[in-house]
Amino acid sequence: MSISKLFTLAARVEAITWAGLLIGMYLKYGLEITELGVWLFGRLHGAAFIIYFFVALITSIRLRWPWWCGVLAVLAAIPPLVTFPLELWFSKRGMLEQDLSTPVEK
Repeated sequence: MSISKLFTLAARVEAITWAGLLIGMYLKYGLEITELGVWLFGRLHGAAFIIYFFVALITSIRLRWPWWCGVLAVLAAIPPLVTFPLELWFSKRGMLEQDLSTPVEK
């Protein structure tokens, strides 16, 4: 799997687990029904956050992004659901196209 596809996958999984955690928090604190969502998605999101953080750092280095893109990618994991639109924006700008991890055919 290319680093670009790995970044896309990590960004989307991070956003999905954030959404699950937010729903779980609503069920636990808002409706006071169950805390299962927080228990499950808290763990899943914690793992997804850490994986996304390292994938974003590695991607920024391997694709030689400007420093501010790497910082933006890492900071996007903090507010809820920002990694997905950031990944779409990076894709539209062509930031995920130049994958230097695969050899160029001659």
